[in-house]
Amino acid sequence: MNRIKEVLDRKGIKQTWLAEQLGKSYNMVNSYVQNRQQPRLEVLNDIAKILDVDVVELIESSKKNEK
Repeated sequence: MNRIKEVLDRKGIKQTWLAEQLGKSYNMVNSYVQNRQQPRLEVLNDIAKILDVDVVELIESSKKNEK
């Protein structure tokens, strides 16, 4: 699972703009945002650079908070 949608919402960025910057179709970016498909690591790195965030912010941890 990724957190691309959360980062886009927080930054006020539209999926269409991200698609243009990535050189990918809106449908492909939308499938990433809706977690129907996960981007390859290279694409995730590109998204992080475009959004000016650490790639870790785009990934949902699979670990539960253990206390």
